[in-house]
Amino acid sequence: MISRRVLIAVAALVGLAVLSACAAKPRVPKTFLSDRKLNLEEFFEGETVAYGQFQDILGNVPRRFTVEIDGTWDGETLTLVEDFVYDDGATEQRIWTLTKTGDDTWTGTASGVLGEATGVERGDTFNWKYKIDLPVKDGTMRVNFDDWMWLLSDDRLLNRAYVSRFGVRLGEVVLFFEKK
Repeated sequence: MISRRVLIAVAALVGLAVLSACAAKPRVPKTFLSDRKLNLEEFFEGETVAYGQFQDILGNVPRRFTVEIDGTWDGETLTLVEDFVYDDGATEQRIWTLTKTGDDTWTGTASGVLGEATGVERGDTFNWKYKIDLPVKDGTMRVNFDDWMWLLSDDRLLNRAYVSRFGVRLGEVVLFFEKK
């Protein structure tokens, strides 16, 4: 006869396995879904608009926003001026300075980002990781972003960012970018 303790342990392991499967994040692909090549400097040069929302791990959507982005590329540095307007009327500006460090690699800085963000382009995909102090009602909250972008067409980009703190996922930011 199986003890109650063993049954509880097995149930806990099964539950953890199910949660882990649901929590899987993308990986840099070895094969690509399309023959498109994402070049950040080309996509973000000029005016872009993004529509997004944050969804917590329970499925709640506490915040939606629109971002107007003005991008300039000088041959080495991509500067993105991002003007956020949240559904509650709050506004925020973040200015990213991204430097191309190789054929497919980038580093970047912005206000609130700790150290440098690092990113890799592969085919139609870009993965970008950084730690940032995000503004919240009572100050700031330090979180990690594991940011994934996929080029859908020449003028559309899908972005899904996994947000965590102390290694625990808090939720996701989903954005849809469109060139103007």
